[in-house]
Amino acid sequence: MQISEFDYELPSELIAQEPLEERDASRMLVVNRRERRWVDSEFRELSNYLRPGDVLVLNNTRVFPARLIGRRETTGGRVEVLLVRQLEPLLWEALVRPGYRLKERHRVQFDGNLQAEVVAILDKGLRVIRFQSDDAFDGILDEIGETPLAPYIKRPSGSTQEDRERYQTVYARSSGAVVAPTAGLHFTVDVVNQLKQHGVDIVEVTLHVGYGTFEPVRVEEIAEHRVAPEVFEIGDTTARTINDARASGRRIVAVGTTTTRALESAVIAKGAIEAGCALATLTITPGFEFRITDALLTNFHLPRSSLLLLVSAFAGCELVLDAYRHAVRSDYRFYSYGDCMLIL
Repeated sequence: MQISEFDYELPSELIAQEPLEERDASRMLVVNRRERRWVDSEFRELSNYLRPGDVLVLNNTRVFPARLIGRRETTGGRVEVLLVRQLEPLLWEALVRPGYRLKERHRVQFDGNLQAEVVAILDKGLRVIRFQSDDAFDGILDEIGETPLAPYIKRPSGSTQEDRERYQTVYARSSGAVVAPTAGLHFTVDVVNQLKQHGVDIVEVTLHVGYGTFEPVRVEEIAEHRVAPEVFEIGDTTARTINDARASGRRIVAVGTTTTRALESAVIAKGAIEAGCALATLTITPGFEFRITDALLTNFHLPRSSLLLLVSAFAGCELVLDAYRHAVRSDYRFYSYGDCMLIL
C-alpha cells in the first residue's frame, strides 16, 4: 500500500489550538468495526461503551520540558533544542533548529548557567549534545525548559503555563516523554473513578513517547517506513491482569496508539504479554495482526502519518477514513487538543 491512500482533507480551523476548559468535555466518535458504523457521543459517556471486566490500559508517561532556547556562543544566533533521548548523564540526542548551522564543537549558551557542546552530527537534523552546568540538570530543565508542543499548535511566544499543565495526563508519573499520549488527555479523576465503579479494571504501562511521533512518513510505499524505537515498561501486576483477562475472554482496551504499541511489542505468545522493560520497535501498518488489543481509544491523527496507519491497521483503512470524513463534516476538533474516537 502507498501512503497517498491515507489522506483526507482537513480545514485548518478544525485543528484544536487550545484545550477545552474541561478535560472530559470532548466529543467521542464511537466506531463499531464489526457492524462498520459509528455513532456520535461524548467522552463522558465512555463507561456506557465499556463492560464490567474490561481492562483499560493507560500510558503513565510524563512529558518533561524538553524544549530549550539558547544562543550560539560565537554569533549570538538563536538556537532551538528539542531533547529527544538521554544517552548518559548530561549527554543527549537532540533535534536542533536551525540544525545545519551547528557543527561539531560548536557551543550554545542557555539561561540558568547552562552550556552545551555539539559532539556528533546525526541524520535528520539530530545532534549529540553534551551539557555542562554547576547545578542539577533536571532542576534547570524545570526552570527554563518549555513543553514541546506539536508543530501544528501555534504559539508565537512558545508554550504557556497552561500548556505545561494541560499537555499532561492526570495520571502522568514517569518522566521521559517529549510528546503527550494525547488519548489520555481527556481523562479526569472523576472519570477514572466512574470506570472503576462500573467494574472496569484499570492498569498502567509506560512508553516514553519520542520525536518519531512527529516525524512524517517520507516514503511512498508504507512497507518501507519504520517508526523510531521507544522505551516501554510493563509491570508484573499489569501483565498478570492483562493475561488473566485474555485467558477469560475479557477485552483489553488500549488508551492511545502508544499504549497499543507497548502492548503489542510485549507479546510472547498469542494472547499473552511479558512484564519487563524493552524497546518498542514495531511499525504497525495495515495487515498487522493485533494479538492483545481488543478496543482502542485514540485522538484524530494527521493525514499520511504513522499513527493513522496504526489506527487503519486496527479498524480498516476504508472504515477509518470514512469515519474521519464524517468527523470533518461534523466539526470535530482534531489532533492533540482535539476530540477522540473509540474503536470497538
